[in-house]
Amino acid sequence: MDLGIAGKWALVCGASKGLGRGCAQALVREGVNLVVNARGQEALEQAARALAAEGAAAAHARGSVAPQVLAVAADITTAAGRDTVFGVAGGPGRAFDIVVTNAGGPPPGDFRQWDRDAWLRAVDANMLTPIELIRATVDGMAERGFGRIVNITSSAVKAPIDILGLSNGARSGLTGFVAGVARSPLARQGVTLNNLLPGKFDTDRLAGTMSAAAQRSGSTLEAVRSAHQAQIPAGRFGTPEEFGAICAFLCSVHAGYITGQNVLADGGAFPGTF
Repeated sequence: MDLGIAGKWALVCGASKGLGRGCAQALVREGVNLVVNARGQEALEQAARALAAEGAAAAHARGSVAPQVLAVAADITTAAGRDTVFGVAGGPGRAFDIVVTNAGGPPPGDFRQWDRDAWLRAVDANMLTPIELIRATVDGMAERGFGRIVNITSSAVKAPIDILGLSNGARSGLTGFVAGVARSPLARQGVTLNNLLPGKFDTDRLAGTMSAAAQRSGSTLEAVRSAHQAQIPAGRFGTPEEFGAICAFLCSVHAGYITGQNVLADGGAFPGTF
């Protein structure tokens, strides 16, 4: 399927690895020009080179022009970091057609341990930063008649996890905000806003969580992984590539009638009907 977004510009945050990179990979294969962002410069530049190569290969197969891939190492949760991303040489400024927001989740723990500063950091990274990116780009999208915002949040928004209270709270706040904005006049101007909720995907973050669980329990890593996979009807963890494919579809011309939704990708782990 041709997603109809070749030549458009996308900003993908947290794109050096994991789910963000999976989204960037799927988009660049469709001929989308990318500005990829993460804090770690070395890992980001390495990812950008690989993405550029994939984009060029896909373009060659189609007989089209290879998409651009620009890497901007900056902390997107700060105003200075966002200014750096929007001001990158050769980029579209704030005239992005697609924005994929993504920031690492706050640490787990007992809510009794979290002070006001911990809550503010979580809200700033996982609620206010996506809102700032949306605020900076949606009006331009509306003027051009096309725009896609995809926020990578968490399955914990749908089924809260007790030790992830910071994430539950901050991401739920973003979810409520998006639900309102997605149904504003932007919906009539070709701009969609959706949230993509990952369950357990085979990423470095999940590997770290599994390793820590194994150490705490005195079990082996293999046993912990098997136990977690057994709780998923699909019987496995997801891959960044299939997560990216869902993201790319939500960004496509075919998804113009999908807005204000929370798309859950968890291998069937959530047991509810709705």
